[in-house]
Amino acid sequence: MQIDHIGIATDDAAGLAETYEALFDAPVAHEEEFDGLRVVFLDFGGSYFELLEPLEDGTISRYLDRNGAGIHHVALETDDIEGALETARDHGVECIDEEPRPGAWGHDVAFLHPKSTGGVLVEYVEH
Repeated sequence: MQIDHIGIATDDAAGLAETYEALFDAPVAHEEEFDGLRVVFLDFGGSYFELLEPLEDGTISRYLDRNGAGIHHVALETDDIEGALETARDHGVECIDEEPRPGAWGHDVAFLHPKSTGGVLVEYVEH
């Protein structure tokens, strides 16, 4: 597996994208509105920052209320998301998603609970 993206919660995806593009020469690779969010992916040469701006009340808006803007999750790319979930369960890891579900950019995703992964919300992404 390799790092696919780092999810960052923000109240202003467009503004943060401009800042990161200027600071890091990381162009916008993809934008969409998905699942009550504005999502902007910035290309870091094969991995991405995924900027998550809530458009309605939901998981990210509650995260922002509790924690403020910042890193929300780390996503790992896998060719076999079902196998990755099975391996996680075999190792006693609590899965938020027992089955893959549709994610941004048309990819299948599944999350692992941070209680089982050292306090880090981990997302599997299958391309």
